[in-house]
Amino acid sequence: MATTYEFPSDLLAGQEELHQVRAELSALLKRLPWSVEPMDGFCDDTGWRKVERPASPGWTEDEQAEVEKLRHREHELAVFVSTHRFWAEVAAPDRVTARSDLKHAHEEPAQTPQ
Repeated sequence: MATTYEFPSDLLAGQEELHQVRAELSALLKRLPWSVEPMDGFCDDTGWRKVERPASPGWTEDEQAEVEKLRHREHELAVFVSTHRFWAEVAAPDRVTARSDLKHAHEEPAQTPQ
């Protein structure tokens, strides 16, 4: 039978915020131009696969600041979650499973068909 972990509320909140920040950062990066600095477009078909990029206007200072802010918060949360005092209470061989359970703690449990 699988062990059920009683995660502290601050650890659960930190992990949930980490998920949210990573999702927000990922969405932002997908919306932004491919290059931080303005760059001409290019097409390279001499390699093993063709690579094409349109011209990039670069990121604005506000966009750069937003990415930096999200990356900084992501780092803070990752450190908080990974160094939380809770992990000292979990036996070393069980920490990987416990960490995986924490990452999925916000998900609804799958319902089994009857």
